[in-house]
Amino acid sequence: MGLTALVIAGTADLFAGLLLDQMESYLLTISGMMILIYSAIGMRGNIFGAMGSRIGTAMNIGTFEMSLKRGTVLRANFDSAIALTLVMSVAMGITTWAVALVFFGGNAGIWDLVFISSVGGFFAGLVVLCFNILIAYVGSRRGWDVDNISAPLIAAIGDIVTMPMIFLATWVFFEIREFSSGGLIIAALSIIIIVLTVADVVYLMTRKTSKRNFSGEGKRIFRQSLPVLMLCLIFEIGAGTVIQGEEESLISYSVLMIMLPAFLNQGNALSGMLTSRLSSSIHLGTLKAKWNPSGAANDFLMIYICAMVTFVYIGVISYGACILFNGDSSISFPVSLAIITLAGFLATTILSFLSYYVAIATTKFGLDPDDHSIPVTSSVMDLLGSMVLVAVIALFI
Repeated sequence: MGLTALVIAGTADLFAGLLLDQMESYLLTISGMMILIYSAIGMRGNIFGAMGSRIGTAMNIGTFEMSLKRGTVLRANFDSAIALTLVMSVAMGITTWAVALVFFGGNAGIWDLVFISSVGGFFAGLVVLCFNILIAYVGSRRGWDVDNISAPLIAAIGDIVTMPMIFLATWVFFEIREFSSGGLIIAALSIIIIVLTVADVVYLMTRKTSKRNFSGEGKRIFRQSLPVLMLCLIFEIGAGTVIQGEEESLISYSVLMIMLPAFLNQGNALSGMLTSRLSSSIHLGTLKAKWNPSGAANDFLMIYICAMVTFVYIGVISYGACILFNGDSSISFPVSLAIITLAGFLATTILSFLSYYVAIATTKFGLDPDDHSIPVTSSVMDLLGSMVLVAVIALFI
């Protein structure tokens, strides 16, 4: 099931890579766009990957109910996901503006990036949320273990949806800027978005809850997830900064630009699969919270097998798509395949141990690994994965 989901995800990410390759004008016009895009993609996976992990655990322990009524696990996850999406989209816009200004001589205003991040991030979040619920529905009806499929599918959906939504938000931004008072309109809309975000968070955190059901779960998820997601934002921005620094070389080699979203997504998907399985095993008591990872040896082996198959697959289809749509790849097929295979092997080794020890550490600190493992591992892997890929590219090119 996991390998099938990863192959589907890798194929879907191809479209995200092709769209990114076509966004060259926006990437070169607005300083920091590459940072914003990869931060937004990573944050979708962090928020909704963790949601999928919680739903998988709820299914395994028998507390899941396919209902959006108040007091259900699904409703609590729904409410917290909306609030976290709004808050993190605003935070991403502000942080991207600051980083682009300091490191890349940013040419966009703070309200510009807040608008693009918030509009693109919110609508992308809504779509991914619907798919998350769909995966839960189908999984519950068919008796699937969604721990094996939710992370790769959600990560892929996040890539596919976030890229066009950011593209659309950027297009709307330029259209509004054509008006004589376009700057004021963008600022006003951004302020309205911030006010609505604050109102949603206040409503979530102050409404009445009951100990007889899961009505207080949404508040707990938001309270425990927000600090971790803010910390993860630093790693996501770091990953985007690494990629932004290599923007010119990536644009020069189309196959690398097309391959990039799929490569980073597979790191997120693989770490998400592993942490979801580890979290459920810890909750069920089939995995002891020990620093020795020998108890997860079978899970590690599964991840390595899935990784090698999917990274080779991504290398093949990315090269084929580049030839088909661009007519030239600027890099030979053996070199491009060697780049993604070596980078994939190194990234898989890092994510395997990282995922295990994050799950164990959160458990030992009395936290829920479902809330923290996927955001932390995905964000760290975005940074480390981008660094590994850039290093391997430099080795071959």
